[in-house]
Amino acid sequence: METTGEAPRPHQITLRFLAAPMDVGLSGTVEAGTVLEWVDKAAYAAAVGWAASYCVTAYVGNIHFSDPVGSGDLVEVTASIVYTGTSSMHVHTEVSFRDPRGERTGTSTTCLVIFVAVDEHGKPRPVPSFTPRTELQTRRRDDALARIGIRDAIVEEMKGQSYTQAGTAERITLRFLAEPTDVNWGGKVHGGIVMKWIDTAAALCASRYCGQDTVAVFSGGIRFYRPLRIGDLVEVEARLVYTGVKGMHIAVHVRSGDPKGGQLNLTTYCLTVMVARDATGTAVPVTPWVPRSAEDRALWEHARTLVRIRANSPGGYRPGHLEQSVPVGRQATR
Repeated sequence: METTGEAPRPHQITLRFLAAPMDVGLSGTVEAGTVLEWVDKAAYAAAVGWAASYCVTAYVGNIHFSDPVGSGDLVEVTASIVYTGTSSMHVHTEVSFRDPRGERTGTSTTCLVIFVAVDEHGKPRPVPSFTPRTELQTRRRDDALARIGIRDAIVEEMKGQSYTQAGTAERITLRFLAEPTDVNWGGKVHGGIVMKWIDTAAALCASRYCGQDTVAVFSGGIRFYRPLRIGDLVEVEARLVYTGVKGMHIAVHVRSGDPKGGQLNLTTYCLTVMVARDATGTAVPVTPWVPRSAEDRALWEHARTLVRIRANSPGGYRPGHLEQSVPVGRQATR
């Protein structure tokens, strides 16, 4: 708990529930998009509780999906304020689970979510300052601070890329209207739903490329640029930009706008890594993608640059499926 001079202010919240059968996707386990929706809801609750105002998702980063969650598992999603700026709150979120019979436990994912408190006009408003009280809180605060430079480098790298029809890689585009059921407490589409759309599009693109079932193992650089409103025409474009030995790097752009016409504006962008799985759920190698156009080669190198940037983040985690499978311009068989 933290005090503001008036009343205790909670800095942490835990949601507990059973994973339902409808949460399970074609993979036989809970899909990454559903886990991201849980993450967003818990982090939102923590941010609103701290700011005592409506908040919007600004950024979600460094999401590693590890153990899969199954139907009937008891799920805990814990979200903790670890650092505050003037109007922003950095929320460390962890999804853990266990079989109620005690036969299986695990951690599905951990990530950092950044929310911004806004007033009734949608303008940023100040939030109370958070001061770490324990060694764990201090370490998480320091990790959040260390990630600021990494995040800025990722955002800058992403801004400089061009995605046009000159690309030759596998791509898919989903189009639909944002439904009233997608609404959050502020009357707009909440970030968790958008991340669910991203996972769906990335999985479809990856599966079309490799011809196998796929599952997300990493998602990063999810930046929310502007709100997405109920009734908007939504376009989710997913495009292969790089293949590792097992991982397929999929760039996803979410655009939205008035369905009666006009320009669709970029609302969210991220890079997701998918892996192919066999019948036993084991990750298997994929056919290397060979860039053909100048744009292909630029995006191929872009993906490699992001891997190098993220290798410098706290922990320096660099899983094997991110490794290069074939030099640019050469075909190989593995």
